[in-house]
Amino acid sequence: MKKHRNLILVGLIIIITLSAFVFAPKGVEYSGTDDAAETAISSLKKDYKPWFSPIFEPAGEVESLLFTLQGSIGAGIIFYVIGYHRGKQQGSKD
Repeated sequence: MKKHRNLILVGLIIIITLSAFVFAPKGVEYSGTDDAAETAISSLKKDYKPWFSPIFEPAGEVESLLFTLQGSIGAGIIFYVIGYHRGKQQGSKD
């Protein structure tokens, strides 16, 4: 039962995350601080040339999805470790 509940919760998290991209308003562009920094540098120094270019540059929405996925995986690992140690402490008290 507990295994099924966890799978359902993970599925709901994935659906909620993907729905933010599927149902996003048309014409809205998601941009991050990297884009803002590039714009600021370009406006200050017109002849600026980047030192290197990215090896892989996904489309705008895919980039946002990958960033969100990376953060979610990291948070999942952190909270798993916290929960594991807390459960271990409670187990040793009993």
